[in-house]
Parts: sequence; C-alpha cells; structure tokens
Amino acid sequence: MGVLSGYRVIELAGIGPGPMCAMLLSDMGADVLRIDRATDAGLGIALETKYSLLNRGRRSVAFDLKRPEATAAVLRLVEKADALIEGFRPGVTERLGLGPDRCLARNPRLIYGRMTGWGQEGPLAHAAGHDINYIALSGALHSIGRKGEAPVPPLNLVGDFGGGALYLALGVVAGLLEAQKSGKGQVVDAAMVDGAASLMTAIYGLHGSGLWNNERGDNVLDTGAHFYEVYETRDGKHVAIGSIEAKFYKELLRLSGLKGENLPGQVDRKSWPAMKERLKTLFRTRTRDEWCKIMEGSDVCFAPVLSMDEAPRHPHNRHRGTFVEHGGVTQPGPAPRFSRTPSAIQRLPARPGEHSEEALRDWGFADSDLERLRKCGAVAQSQRDRKVSVTRREA
Repeated sequence: MGVLSGYRVIELAGIGPGPMCAMLLSDMGADVLRIDRATDAGLGIALETKYSLLNRGRRSVAFDLKRPEATAAVLRLVEKADALIEGFRPGVTERLGLGPDRCLARNPRLIYGRMTGWGQEGPLAHAAGHDINYIALSGALHSIGRKGEAPVPPLNLVGDFGGGALYLALGVVAGLLEAQKSGKGQVVDAAMVDGAASLMTAIYGLHGSGLWNNERGDNVLDTGAHFYEVYETRDGKHVAIGSIEAKFYKELLRLSGLKGENLPGQVDRKSWPAMKERLKTLFRTRTRDEWCKIMEGSDVCFAPVLSMDEAPRHPHNRHRGTFVEHGGVTQPGPAPRFSRTPSAIQRLPARPGEHSEEALRDWGFADSDLERLRKCGAVAQSQRDRKVSVTRREA
C-alpha cells in the first residue's frame, strides 16, 4: 500500500523520462497502465523484457492507435484515470485523438502530464533532440568537465531523469493534490530543458554573485578545487573527496597526514592547482581499500568510487537495501522511503500487450468489448517474450 495507492495513471508508452516517471509513480503505489503499440516496430537498442527496468511495476495493454476503436477505448480508460502521461513531440497526441482538450472533456479532473525535450512551444519545440542537447541549451553541459577539456555528458541523468522524469512526477503529484481542492484537472508541461535549467539554480546564483566563472574546471564544485575532486589510488581505482567546509577540510588534512605542514589557505584559489598535484601524489601511495580504512565513515566527506558491480555489495547499500534483486535482476530499489506507506516494486517489466485483456477487464471492459476490439485489430495480447525498443517512437 504505497503512498499513491488508489490513484490510476495512464502512460502512453515512450522512452527515458516518461517510463521513469511512470516507474516512480508505480513504485509509490499508483496503478499505472502502460499503453504500448500493437506493432512493435521500434528500431535501435533492444533489451530483453526483464532488463527493461524502467518498465517495471505496471501492466501493458497494446493498442493500434491508428484505429478509431483503439482511440475510443483509451478515452474510455481516461474517464477512470486520475492522470495521464505522454512523451511525444507537441501535437502528436492531438493527431491521435488523445490530446489534452479531448481527454479533459471526458474527465475534467484529469492531470495531463506532457514530457518533451524543448517544451510545448518555442522555436525548437518540434525539433528532435536528446538529453545531451537539452542540457547543452540550459547551461548545464558547459559547466561539467575538467579544465582545458571539452564538456563531459553526465550520462543522461541531468536531462532525461533529473530534469525530465522527476519534474514530471512532481508536477503530476502536485496537480493531483490541487485537483482534490479545486475539482479541476490541468496540463503539466514538463520540458527537459526547463528542468535541467531549474537544477542549475544554485549554480546560477553563484555565477551571478561572482563566485562562479564560466571557465570549466575552475570552480569549487567542478573539479577546480583540490578539496572537491576524484583521486586515483595506487591500485588504479579512485576515491571521491568533498571536504568543502573548513572543519571537514581540517579532517582531510589530519587523516591524509598533511596536518602540520606549511600549507596555503583552503580558499586560496591560486594554490588550488599545486594542492591538487600534492593530493594526487598522496592518494597514489595507498590502495582504494587502504584509504577506505583510513577515511570512510569520517567527516572528510569521503567515498570510494564504486562500479555498478561493486555498488550493490557495499555494506551501507546492503544495510539500507538501496539495491534489490527482483525477477533475477539486481536494480535500484524504490526511492524515497515512507515510514507508514512503504513503496515497492509491484511487478516485473511487462511485454508489450502482456496484460491487455486482464487490465482492460479490471478497468471496466466487458468480454464483449474485448472481443469487438480483437476482431477489428484495435488491441493485441502478447503471447511470447519479445524485446522492447528503447528508442523513441514518434507517431
């Protein structure tokens, strides 16, 4: 019984931020129904179903949305939903007959969540793009990387998932809360470029104050400072140091063996390159595990840099259950945590159309309705395991 138990959400299947938003809502207890394509014609990287972790937790119905009977069926589902989320380019759902005006006409309390890269309007609204493009336009990508080197894309965490999925989930939940008071639904326009810019709010504040310059790798949090950096150890592994506050920096000097030396002040920016070289040499004198024995758990603000194989085995992550094994696949567990209504993974990732008949019955469709939809080809029921595409499919 998660915190969102009792809420019903329709997900028009897409990739990346849309599915992650749906996963988060499902982990928190919502009944999320994923609407997949009846024909799996996607191209690109394909995953075996059980590894499509962003699709976990919800059932899948496969519709051929080019058929009016399928559109009518989805609108019937909309009448019983609390929210709908979609991740197509602006205008696509309108052409499918499932745009916000039509859906809100059928259900005035509906929260209609729209996930795009550039937003619903603007000069770039209809252009193709990916995470790297959205964070580039927000100022985030320019700020990530080492001095004298090109910007480094931080996986697709900042645009797709941080600036996209999380902001869409927040918008949907906030919309649901407001609808309880007003009785009215609304559209949530979640754009990854907006979300990535929002994540940069504190950095823009530092920049405006003159404490952050435009030179990459020259600032406190971008590897410019020696006390906020990743260092290689003797065994070729790495440790992460984040000793920003003065008291934590003193602990770094003490545990590293530098206390008592005639060192420049911590905030003397001119000394940062020399101090970084000093610490590079120092951290190479011991292995990563040896540094863990010295610094882990202290107030240095220290952590070993773990691979994805190592992270689930770390004692802290094991104690908290940060990673779980579900369906034979090790994966991050639900977050955040609730004291009274804990979140949980509700089910394995679904094959497209795996639950077409089961789910539609639960949402009020009679057997005669299902038979009619089957005969006209508007709905499909998956009969075998298939690979699902992780490349965006546009209508």
